[in-house]
Amino acid sequence: MAHQEHSSDHAETEDVIESITPLMPIVLPVAGGVLMFLLAFIAVFMA
Repeated sequence: MAHQEHSSDHAETEDVIESITPLMPIVLPVAGGVLMFLLAFIAVFMA
């Protein structure tokens, strides 16, 4: 019985990952832009 509950939790985790996957073409460039901005801000602040 406990094995069935664990398998349902695993299925829910896969559903969450599958729901986020289509957003990757939007999330990755935005995260890259934020990271570049932070690195440039640190470089200017340290100079």
